Amino acid sequence: MKIGPYQLPNAVLLAPMAGVTDQPFRKLCRQLGAGLVVSEMVISDSRLWNTRKSKLRLDHRGEPEPRSVQIAGGDPEMMAEAAKLTVANGAQIVDINMGCPAKKVCKKQAGSALLKDEALVESILTAVVNAVDVPVTLKMRTGWDTQHRNGVTIARIAEDVGIQSLAVHGRTRACAYKGEVEYDTIAAIKESVSIPVVANGDINSPEKAKEVLDHTAADGIMIGRSAQGNPWIFREIAHYLASGEQLPPPSLGEVKQVMMEHLSSLHSFYGEYLGIRIARKHLGWYVQNLPEGANFRKSFNLLDSAQEQLASAQGYFERLIKREVMAA
Repeated sequence: MKIGPYQLPNAVLLAPMAGVTDQPFRKLCRQLGAGLVVSEMVISDSRLWNTRKSKLRLDHRGEPEPRSVQIAGGDPEMMAEAAKLTVANGAQIVDINMGCPAKKVCKKQAGSALLKDEALVESILTAVVNAVDVPVTLKMRTGWDTQHRNGVTIARIAEDVGIQSLAVHGRTRACAYKGEVEYDTIAAIKESVSIPVVANGDINSPEKAKEVLDHTAADGIMIGRSAQGNPWIFREIAHYLASGEQLPPPSLGEVKQVMMEHLSSLHSFYGEYLGIRIARKHLGWYVQNLPEGANFRKSFNLLDSAQEQLASAQGYFERLIKREVMAA
């Protein structure tokens, strides 16, 4: 799969997720097989970029190319200016958010709320494409609600103004993350445009990925929530799509190693105070399906230093590995 001049190593992409796809997680997912990762969304009003949160979201030092940065907003001029600034800051692909269903985003006429106003969609996409000389991509949903699935119309507008690829979540704005994902509209979008289309929504296994690709004829897939605590999903899906064979799941030893490195990178990137709080969330995802994971998470969440977190996680996994060896 190609986006502009960039040939991706595979077509399994990490979705942008606010509060999740920070630099440590993006780097980890690339190491474990993601063909492209997209940053957390940055609000288009650059006057707000001086906050610590925005500065961290705009930090792309040491990340492999191509670097894709998502921007969100509802004003064409502001979005164009934000695109220019992100490129000046190192973005090599600019992604536009018209997929987020969160109320606080949609209330500001951004994210998937924009799908209701096709003229405004065209104005924003045109302004951003004309503002930068890097590929511009679009993350979208199938429509505003189940009675107004205008995804095909939005996709055609996007292609006409120069958008280089589309990532489509198979729900409407009104659906948020509830109910079944509907892939028929993604298939119709793929049929209606010639630019790459990436299918997104509830893809949680190699078999599901192949099923969705077969159904939609999409050029790639995008993984969001299923990567939380499971960054190995990228290499597993990429391998299965390329060979038809399943990779074995990661050993407890590898889970331990990756999680420990992830926790350390969070502490380093955010500093101890913020890093230990963000680490709690990621730790919870890693252990949610492991023995005594719920109880361990409760005790881990009470720890208040990076050193204690690392020692506790180390001990938990050593106990699991020892138990596994004794049972063998």
